[in-house]
Amino acid sequence: MLFKTKERYMIAGLGNPGKQYEKTRHNAGFMALDILEKEFDARPAKGRKSAELSKALLEGKELYFVRPLTFMNLSGTAVADVGSFYKIPKENIIVIADDVSMDVGRLRIRDKGSDGGHNGLKDIIRVLGSQDFMRIKIGVGQKPRPEYDLADWVLSRFPKEAMPALEEVLCTIPDAVRLLINRDVAQAQNQFNR
Repeated sequence: MLFKTKERYMIAGLGNPGKQYEKTRHNAGFMALDILEKEFDARPAKGRKSAELSKALLEGKELYFVRPLTFMNLSGTAVADVGSFYKIPKENIIVIADDVSMDVGRLRIRDKGSDGGHNGLKDIIRVLGSQDFMRIKIGVGQKPRPEYDLADWVLSRFPKEAMPALEEVLCTIPDAVRLLINRDVAQAQNQFNR
């Protein structure tokens, strides 16, 4: 008797591993995964050396939540490793990353596209050889001055006054993910790209 494999999706939240990077702008993807894992009652999954994994079921689909352990600039290694191991097609990958071009509290959903200057997205595109994966971008605020070092900015922590707006937008991400895995990209964009 043949058993049909459930449709699989990967939700990769980008960030840097280690306590010193917790709650920094560059770790907005990890923060989103915390919310998603709780919302979807995710359980630890068989790991890969390149990533921490958890797994949940939603509407008969398997969701794999991925935290790369490779540091931001090598995120593609972890995404490709997990995708290959679990046979997840590129079009079933959702990447959640920070975006310095948007204010804190903003969200942008895209079904594909360029890296937009984000090193984690750039590496994923390089390793997968494709831009055709979904993404959720979380606004983390623009640099205060043009000459301010971008690396210092994204590795800085969110100020206390920005946390309510950040937490509010993070709580909308489970609804966005539900729409994306049901291929309602246009509806997700209409609802969350503001």
